[in-house]
Amino acid sequence: MDPRYFKSHTMYWGTLGTVRPFPSFRPQKDIVVIQAALEKKDAGTLVRILTNRTNAQRQEIAKTFKGTTQQDLVAVMKKLLSGDLETFMLELMMRPLQHEAHRLQQAMAGLGTDEETLLEILCTRSSEQIRDIRVVYKELYKKDLEEEMKGETSGDFARLVVALINKQEVTGVVERDIEALAASLDGKKADASPWIDILTSRDVNHLKKVLLGLQIERGQMVIPALEKRFSGDIRLGLSVLVQCIQHPDVYLAKRLTGMKAPVVQSIMVSHSEKDLLCIRVAFLKLAGTSLYTTLQKHFKGDHLQALLAICRSED
Repeated sequence: MDPRYFKSHTMYWGTLGTVRPFPSFRPQKDIVVIQAALEKKDAGTLVRILTNRTNAQRQEIAKTFKGTTQQDLVAVMKKLLSGDLETFMLELMMRPLQHEAHRLQQAMAGLGTDEETLLEILCTRSSEQIRDIRVVYKELYKKDLEEEMKGETSGDFARLVVALINKQEVTGVVERDIEALAASLDGKKADASPWIDILTSRDVNHLKKVLLGLQIERGQMVIPALEKRFSGDIRLGLSVLVQCIQHPDVYLAKRLTGMKAPVVQSIMVSHSEKDLLCIRVAFLKLAGTSLYTTLQKHFKGDHLQALLAICRSED
């Protein structure tokens, strides 16, 4: 990690991200070092520079590299890197919305669907962010995200993801919403409709009051009640949605505890400039050890150094 990272008086210490603007950023200077590293096949230097720059700064580096060498930096990086390190570094080079669209596309590619990745993205993004992701998805893949998801899902789960894609915030009454959700749990047949309708059409503060009120009324936590009444993909979907309404950082930390490379990499990239510090705190409480230390037990080499640079420090 470059020690100058910590010396800037211009960095945004008010943010909850771990990656912040590199001080005295000069893309042309970075290009000289990157070119030398590429010639020497020195992945470590490439990692050191790119993990110590924000996404906006990486985009500037890529633009300058193109103007200077007439080559695409990402294409050149592909020739040097391989495996998980290549995947991670290429994710870092994507623009944020491009990265989210890419993750959604990958979750639906091939045989089977990665439902939890779909849910993770849709449940932790605002309605405005999802609209922007849909636009970029259409630009990249020439397909409509909603139609793609309809083709990959079915039943109540399909209704849920479509509702999440079209999230909106309408006025609701806390007491009425509590009554509707409670009734769906007490009926002879589990009915997902009130959960889908309410949890995808209210603001977060309203929903937190609803879920807390429901717990108090029933004397039971919401997620166990849901898991008892529902099954299959809709049980997973409603459970993840409730977790993300109540404590999104805890949900993401749980995802990280599995230490699966694709999940770890994608979450760290997505949240590195937003709220990775919060996720680190939640991870420590859940796992009993820090994310920084845990990464060292599961990864190695330049890939580990890249992950540690984004994680940034011990807790």
